[in-house]
Amino acid sequence: MARYRCPDCRGAVIRLSDPLERRPRCRRCGQLLRPASLLPAGSAIALGVAAATLLLAAAPDLLRGVATLAVRYPLAPGLMERFDPPPDPRRRPLVLLREGLLQQLAEGDARWTPRVEYLSSGGTRYFYHRRPGEPPLSLAQIRALIDLPPSFDKEREAVVELLRTLQDVGVQLDLTKPRKRAAAAEWDGSARTLRIDPSVVGHGTLDFARVLNHEAIHVAQSCFGGGLRASPKLLGIDNQLTPELAEQLDQPTYAEATSAERALEAEAYANQKRLGLGAALVSRHCPLRS
Repeated sequence: MARYRCPDCRGAVIRLSDPLERRPRCRRCGQLLRPASLLPAGSAIALGVAAATLLLAAAPDLLRGVATLAVRYPLAPGLMERFDPPPDPRRRPLVLLREGLLQQLAEGDARWTPRVEYLSSGGTRYFYHRRPGEPPLSLAQIRALIDLPPSFDKEREAVVELLRTLQDVGVQLDLTKPRKRAAAAEWDGSARTLRIDPSVVGHGTLDFARVLNHEAIHVAQSCFGGGLRASPKLLGIDNQLTPELAEQLDQPTYAEATSAERALEAEAYANQKRLGLGAALVSRHCPLRS
Protein backbone atom coordinates (compact mmCIF):
# COMPACT_ATOMS: atom_id res chain seq x y z
CA MET A 1 0.00 0.00 0.00
CA ALA A 2 1.31 3.44 -0.91
CA ARG A 3 2.51 5.69 1.90
CA TYR A 4 1.50 9.33 1.92
CA ARG A 5 2.87 12.62 3.19
CA CYS A 6 1.23 16.00 3.68
CA PRO A 7 2.86 18.80 1.61
CA ASP A 8 2.27 21.27 4.46
CA CYS A 9 2.44 19.34 7.74
CA ARG A 10 5.43 17.28 6.46
CA GLY A 11 6.52 14.04 7.98
CA ALA A 12 4.20 11.24 9.02
CA VAL A 13 0.52 12.13 9.01
CA ILE A 14 -2.70 10.45 10.01
CA ARG A 15 -4.53 9.65 6.82
CA LEU A 16 -8.16 10.77 6.64
CA SER A 17 -10.52 8.87 4.35
CA ASP A 18 -13.14 11.22 2.91
CA PRO A 19 -16.49 9.52 2.20
CA LEU A 20 -17.25 12.05 -0.56
CA GLU A 21 -14.11 11.35 -2.57
CA ARG A 22 -11.44 8.70 -2.90
CA ARG A 23 -8.36 10.88 -2.57
CA PRO A 24 -6.65 10.71 0.87
CA ARG A 25 -6.40 13.87 2.97
CA CYS A 26 -4.39 14.99 5.98
CA ARG A 27 -6.38 14.74 9.21
CA ARG A 28 -4.62 17.82 10.60
CA CYS A 29 -5.13 20.40 7.84
CA GLY A 30 -7.42 18.74 5.28
CA GLN A 31 -4.83 19.07 2.46
CA LEU A 32 -4.62 16.39 -0.22
CA LEU A 33 -1.84 13.91 0.54
CA ARG A 34 0.91 13.05 -1.91
CA PRO A 35 2.49 9.62 -2.35
CA ALA A 36 5.75 9.40 -0.42
CA SER A 37 8.94 9.07 -2.46
CA LEU A 38 9.84 5.49 -3.35
CA LEU A 39 13.56 6.31 -3.14
CA PRO A 40 15.55 5.44 -0.02
CA ALA A 41 16.05 8.40 2.31
CA GLY A 42 19.76 8.76 1.49
CA SER A 43 19.14 8.76 -2.26
CA ALA A 44 16.33 11.26 -1.93
CA ILE A 45 18.52 13.65 0.07
CA ALA A 46 21.38 13.32 -2.41
CA LEU A 47 19.13 13.97 -5.36
CA GLY A 48 17.54 16.89 -3.54
CA VAL A 49 20.91 18.50 -2.88
CA ALA A 50 21.97 17.99 -6.50
CA ALA A 51 18.73 19.43 -7.80
CA ALA A 52 18.96 22.44 -5.48
CA THR A 53 22.52 23.10 -6.65
CA LEU A 54 21.52 23.01 -10.30
CA LEU A 55 18.49 25.20 -9.64
CA LEU A 56 20.55 27.85 -7.87
CA ALA A 57 23.02 27.90 -10.71
CA ALA A 58 20.27 28.30 -13.28
CA ALA A 59 18.05 30.64 -11.22
CA PRO A 60 18.99 33.95 -12.93
CA ASP A 61 18.33 32.56 -16.41
CA LEU A 62 15.17 30.80 -15.26
CA LEU A 63 13.67 33.91 -13.71
CA ARG A 64 14.53 35.98 -16.79
CA GLY A 65 12.82 33.36 -18.96
CA VAL A 66 9.66 33.43 -16.84
CA ALA A 67 9.57 37.22 -16.91
CA THR A 68 9.96 37.16 -20.70
CA LEU A 69 7.02 34.77 -21.01
CA ALA A 70 4.82 37.05 -18.90
CA VAL A 71 5.63 40.03 -21.12
CA ARG A 72 5.30 38.26 -24.47
CA TYR A 73 2.20 36.21 -23.80
CA PRO A 74 -0.92 37.70 -22.17
CA LEU A 75 -2.19 34.21 -21.29
CA ALA A 76 0.80 33.55 -19.04
CA PRO A 77 -1.15 33.80 -15.70
CA GLY A 78 -1.88 30.07 -15.80
CA LEU A 79 1.82 29.36 -16.28
CA MET A 80 2.87 31.93 -13.68
CA GLU A 81 0.64 30.28 -11.08
CA ARG A 82 3.02 27.33 -11.11
CA PHE A 83 5.55 29.64 -9.42
CA ASP A 84 3.07 30.95 -6.85
CA PRO A 85 3.72 30.10 -3.20
CA PRO A 86 1.19 27.73 -1.62
CA PRO A 87 -1.90 29.35 -0.08
CA ASP A 88 -1.70 30.57 3.50
CA PRO A 89 -2.72 27.55 5.65
CA ARG A 90 -4.74 29.86 7.92
CA ARG A 91 -6.83 31.07 4.97
CA ARG A 92 -7.70 27.74 3.38
CA PRO A 93 -11.47 27.37 2.92
CA LEU A 94 -11.77 24.16 4.98
CA VAL A 95 -10.31 25.98 7.99
CA LEU A 96 -13.73 27.62 8.36
CA LEU A 97 -15.26 24.22 9.17
CA ARG A 98 -12.81 23.70 12.03
CA GLU A 99 -13.69 27.18 13.28
CA GLY A 100 -17.37 26.31 13.62
CA LEU A 101 -18.85 27.63 10.38
CA LEU A 102 -21.60 25.00 10.17
CA GLN A 103 -22.73 25.72 13.73
CA GLN A 104 -22.84 29.46 13.00
CA LEU A 105 -24.88 28.81 9.87
CA ALA A 106 -27.30 26.63 11.85
CA GLU A 107 -27.80 29.50 14.28
CA GLY A 108 -28.54 31.78 11.34
CA ASP A 109 -31.06 29.26 9.99
CA ALA A 110 -33.26 29.88 13.03
CA ARG A 111 -34.27 33.29 11.68
CA TRP A 112 -36.14 31.58 8.82
CA THR A 113 -38.36 29.56 11.16
CA PRO A 114 -41.68 31.40 11.70
CA ARG A 115 -42.64 32.22 15.24
CA VAL A 116 -46.01 32.66 16.87
CA GLU A 117 -47.10 35.29 19.38
CA TYR A 118 -50.19 34.84 21.54
CA LEU A 119 -51.92 38.14 22.21
CA SER A 120 -53.54 39.12 25.50
CA SER A 121 -56.82 39.56 23.63
CA GLY A 122 -56.81 35.85 22.85
CA GLY A 123 -55.70 36.27 19.24
CA THR A 124 -52.60 34.90 17.54
CA ARG A 125 -49.97 36.66 15.47
CA TYR A 126 -47.33 35.03 13.25
CA PHE A 127 -43.95 36.43 12.17
CA TYR A 128 -41.66 35.14 9.43
CA HIS A 129 -38.89 36.35 7.10
CA ARG A 130 -39.34 36.18 3.34
CA ARG A 131 -36.50 36.36 0.81
CA PRO A 132 -36.78 38.69 -2.22
CA GLY A 133 -38.81 37.08 -4.98
CA GLU A 134 -40.44 34.49 -2.72
CA PRO A 135 -44.26 34.41 -2.61
CA PRO A 136 -46.08 35.05 0.69
CA LEU A 137 -46.75 31.97 2.82
CA SER A 138 -50.21 30.76 3.62
CA LEU A 139 -51.24 30.22 7.24
CA ALA A 140 -51.05 26.46 6.70
CA GLN A 141 -47.49 26.77 5.35
CA ILE A 142 -46.44 28.95 8.29
CA ARG A 143 -47.78 26.46 10.80
CA ALA A 144 -46.09 23.59 8.96
CA LEU A 145 -42.73 25.38 9.14
CA ILE A 146 -43.17 25.96 12.86
CA ASP A 147 -43.92 22.27 13.42
CA LEU A 148 -41.13 21.06 11.13
CA PRO A 149 -38.41 23.70 10.49
CA PRO A 150 -36.30 23.22 7.33
CA SER A 151 -33.09 21.24 7.89
CA PHE A 152 -30.98 22.73 5.05
CA ASP A 153 -29.06 19.44 4.87
CA LYS A 154 -28.53 19.63 1.09
CA GLU A 155 -27.34 23.23 1.33
CA ARG A 156 -24.92 22.29 4.11
CA GLU A 157 -23.46 19.49 1.98
CA ALA A 158 -23.12 21.94 -0.92
CA VAL A 159 -21.17 24.37 1.29
CA VAL A 160 -18.73 21.65 2.39
CA GLU A 161 -18.22 20.48 -1.21
CA LEU A 162 -17.65 24.05 -2.43
CA LEU A 163 -15.10 24.75 0.30
CA ARG A 164 -13.25 21.51 -0.47
CA THR A 165 -13.22 22.18 -4.23
CA LEU A 166 -12.01 25.77 -3.82
CA GLN A 167 -9.23 24.64 -1.48
CA ASP A 168 -8.11 21.94 -3.92
CA VAL A 169 -7.44 24.52 -6.65
CA GLY A 170 -5.56 26.96 -4.40
CA VAL A 171 -8.21 29.55 -3.53
CA GLN A 172 -7.92 31.44 -0.24
CA LEU A 173 -11.09 32.47 1.61
CA ASP A 174 -11.46 35.30 4.11
CA LEU A 175 -14.55 36.11 6.15
CA THR A 176 -14.06 39.86 5.98
CA LYS A 177 -15.72 42.91 4.50
CA PRO A 178 -15.21 42.95 0.71
CA ARG A 179 -13.29 45.86 -0.81
CA LYS A 180 -16.01 46.41 -3.42
CA ARG A 181 -18.59 48.88 -2.14
CA ALA A 182 -21.80 47.34 -0.75
CA ALA A 183 -20.83 43.84 -1.93
CA ALA A 184 -21.79 40.76 0.08
CA ALA A 185 -18.78 38.91 -1.38
CA GLU A 186 -16.13 39.26 -4.07
CA TRP A 187 -13.60 37.17 -5.98
CA ASP A 188 -10.16 38.81 -6.20
CA GLY A 189 -8.32 36.76 -8.80
CA SER A 190 -5.13 38.81 -8.54
CA ALA A 191 -4.81 37.68 -4.91
CA ARG A 192 -6.41 34.24 -5.45
CA THR A 193 -8.73 35.28 -2.62
CA LEU A 194 -12.46 35.10 -2.08
CA ARG A 195 -13.88 37.53 0.50
CA ILE A 196 -17.29 37.07 2.11
CA ASP A 197 -18.86 39.58 4.49
CA PRO A 198 -19.25 37.92 7.92
CA SER A 199 -22.87 39.12 8.02
CA VAL A 200 -23.71 36.57 5.30
CA VAL A 201 -23.05 33.78 7.81
CA GLY A 202 -25.77 35.20 10.05
CA HIS A 203 -28.28 34.83 7.21
CA GLY A 204 -28.02 31.05 7.46
CA THR A 205 -27.02 28.09 5.34
CA LEU A 206 -29.12 28.73 2.23
CA ASP A 207 -27.98 32.32 1.72
CA PHE A 208 -24.34 31.47 2.46
CA ALA A 209 -24.45 28.54 0.02
CA ARG A 210 -25.82 30.73 -2.77
CA VAL A 211 -23.26 33.48 -2.18
CA LEU A 212 -20.41 30.96 -2.10
CA ASN A 213 -21.75 29.27 -5.25
CA HIS A 214 -21.98 32.66 -6.99
CA GLU A 215 -18.33 33.40 -6.21
CA ALA A 216 -17.25 29.88 -7.22
CA ILE A 217 -18.72 30.57 -10.67
CA HIS A 218 -16.53 33.68 -10.84
CA VAL A 219 -13.51 31.52 -9.93
CA ALA A 220 -14.39 29.17 -12.79
CA GLN A 221 -14.71 32.16 -15.14
CA SER A 222 -11.14 33.18 -14.27
CA CYS A 223 -9.83 29.66 -14.81
CA PHE A 224 -11.69 29.50 -18.14
CA GLY A 225 -9.79 32.67 -19.05
CA GLY A 226 -6.45 31.02 -18.34
CA GLY A 227 -6.01 30.63 -14.56
CA LEU A 228 -6.98 31.97 -11.16
CA ARG A 229 -5.20 35.25 -11.84
CA ALA A 230 -6.38 35.55 -15.46
CA SER A 231 -9.03 37.89 -16.84
CA PRO A 232 -12.35 36.04 -16.57
CA LYS A 233 -14.30 34.79 -19.59
CA LEU A 234 -17.95 33.89 -19.95
CA LEU A 235 -18.52 30.17 -19.49
CA GLY A 236 -21.41 30.09 -21.94
CA ILE A 237 -23.94 28.80 -19.42
CA ASP A 238 -27.47 30.13 -18.84
CA ASN A 239 -27.59 33.88 -18.13
CA GLN A 240 -31.35 34.55 -18.02
CA LEU A 241 -32.18 36.53 -14.89
CA THR A 242 -35.41 36.63 -12.94
CA PRO A 243 -36.74 40.18 -12.32
CA GLU A 244 -35.49 40.27 -8.71
CA LEU A 245 -32.00 39.12 -9.76
CA ALA A 246 -31.91 41.61 -12.63
CA GLU A 247 -32.48 44.33 -10.04
CA GLN A 248 -29.22 43.29 -8.35
CA LEU A 249 -27.25 44.60 -11.33
CA ASP A 250 -28.85 48.02 -10.79
CA GLN A 251 -27.43 48.26 -7.28
CA PRO A 252 -24.62 50.76 -6.44
CA THR A 253 -22.15 47.85 -6.33
CA TYR A 254 -22.25 47.66 -10.14
CA ALA A 255 -22.68 51.37 -10.90
CA GLU A 256 -19.25 51.56 -12.55
CA ALA A 257 -19.16 48.05 -14.00
CA THR A 258 -18.41 47.66 -17.70
CA SER A 259 -20.75 45.77 -20.01
CA ALA A 260 -18.34 42.82 -19.92
CA GLU A 261 -18.29 42.82 -16.11
CA ARG A 262 -22.08 43.01 -16.00
CA ALA A 263 -22.29 40.01 -18.34
CA LEU A 264 -20.03 38.00 -16.02
CA GLU A 265 -22.19 38.97 -13.05
CA ALA A 266 -25.37 38.05 -14.92
CA GLU A 267 -23.96 34.58 -15.60
CA ALA A 268 -23.14 34.12 -11.91
CA TYR A 269 -26.47 35.47 -10.66
CA ALA A 270 -28.49 33.35 -13.11
CA ASN A 271 -26.89 30.16 -11.75
CA GLN A 272 -26.19 30.88 -8.09
CA LYS A 273 -29.19 28.79 -6.95
CA ARG A 274 -27.86 25.71 -8.78
CA LEU A 275 -25.80 24.64 -5.80
CA GLY A 276 -23.98 21.76 -7.45
CA LEU A 277 -22.87 23.82 -10.42
CA GLY A 278 -20.18 26.04 -8.90
CA ALA A 279 -18.08 23.14 -7.62
CA ALA A 280 -18.49 21.27 -10.91
CA LEU A 281 -17.35 24.28 -12.96
CA VAL A 282 -14.32 24.90 -10.74
CA SER A 283 -13.34 21.23 -10.95
CA ARG A 284 -13.70 21.31 -14.73
CA HIS A 285 -11.79 24.49 -15.47
CA CYS A 286 -9.28 24.96 -12.62
CA PRO A 287 -6.24 22.68 -12.21
CA LEU A 288 -5.62 21.06 -8.83
CA ARG A 289 -2.91 22.65 -6.72
CA SER A 290 -2.12 19.39 -4.88
